[in-house]
Amino acid sequence: MSLKTFKHQLKKAGNKKTAETLKWFFKTGKGEYGEGDKFLGIKVPQIREIAAANQDLTLAEIQKALRSKFHEERLCALLILVDRYSKVNWETKEEIFRFYLANTKMINNWDLVDLTAPNILGKHLLKGNRKILLTLAKSRNLWERRISIISTFEFIRNKDFSDSLKISKILLTDKHDLIHKAVGWMLREIGKRSLKTEEKFLIAHYKKMPRTMLRYAIEKFPEKKRLEYLEGKV
Repeated sequence: MSLKTFKHQLKKAGNKKTAETLKWFFKTGKGEYGEGDKFLGIKVPQIREIAAANQDLTLAEIQKALRSKFHEERLCALLILVDRYSKVNWETKEEIFRFYLANTKMINNWDLVDLTAPNILGKHLLKGNRKILLTLAKSRNLWERRISIISTFEFIRNKDFSDSLKISKILLTDKHDLIHKAVGWMLREIGKRSLKTEEKFLIAHYKKMPRTMLRYAIEKFPEKKRLEYLEGKV
C-alpha cells in the first residue's frame, strides 16, 4: 500500500453527517480544545480496519499522515504504530518509541492520546527509565501532559502505581478539565487494583483536588463514602 492509497481509503470511508457529529463531540469550535480540527466522518472500528490494511507504510509516510488536517488520518497513522509495535523486535520498538515522542505535537486530541500512549510509551517504559513522563507532565502542551498520565495506564495494569501517583501529584493544580478527567480516571484504575493505595493518595490530596478529578477518582466508591469525600468529611 502507498500513502496515496491510505488516504483514498479513509476518504472513501468518510461520512459527512458523522463528520459534523465528530466536530461537535471533539470540541472544534473557536476557543475549544480541538479548535479547527477537520473530520472525514469515520468511526474507530473502520479506522482500525484501514490501519490493519496499511501496515507497510514507512515511518516517513506515517509522519506525513500525522501532519494531515484530518483527525482520522492522524488516528489511523498512530494505530498503525500501535499494531506494529506489538509485533516487532526491540530495536524497532525503540525506533517507534522515539518516533512517537518526536511527534507529540501531532497527537493533539484526547482519543489520539488514549488509544495509543499506553500501548507505545507505557509498554516501552514498563521496565525502563520513566523520567520522560515526568518531563511531559510539566509541559505547557495540554496533550503532552495527558500523554504523561495516560501512558501510566500500562503500569497500573501491571500493578505498578508509583509513577501514576507521582504524575497525579504534579497535575493536581492543572487548570484543564481534560487533565482533571485523566488523572481521576487513572486514580480510579489504581483503586480497582488497590483501594488502599488510592485512598492513601486521596486522603492526602482530595481537599485541594479539582472537583472533576475527585468525582472521577471516587466514581465507583459506595455512595456513603463517595459523599464523605465530596463533603470533605473523610
